[in-house]
Amino acid sequence: QVQLVESGGGLVQAGGSLRLSCAASGGPFSSYAVGWFRQAPGKEREFVAAISWSGGNTYYADSMKGRFTISRDNAKNTVYLQMNSLKPEDTAVYYCAADPSHYSVSEYGYDYWGQGTQVTVSS
Repeated sequence: QVQLVESGGGLVQAGGSLRLSCAASGGPFSSYAVGWFRQAPGKEREFVAAISWSGGNTYYADSMKGRFTISRDNAKNTVYLQMNSLKPEDTAVYYCAADPSHYSVSEYGYDYWGQGTQVTVSS
């Protein structure tokens, strides 16, 4: 069973950057696809980005393209989300999720979830 722990969230001004990390333990993480999702207060959870097990394929929600970059270091069992040019509307709890099958834009495509990390962007 894979356990996921997110870190790197915090408070940042609009236009700033943050790098989130998703550290895994307890399973063959290097063979899992990973996705990042976020949930703002009063809103549904939404897809942010995903990466294949090898890192060779990535996919982004349209509103994140050009600003966010997902990557992974399988030697460290960690996936990253680099977030640049942050906007107040990016404020949310960010979650990483993992699954042994192909990556998905749907939260229902993932079996394992972290507890989330809060990102707050001030205007």
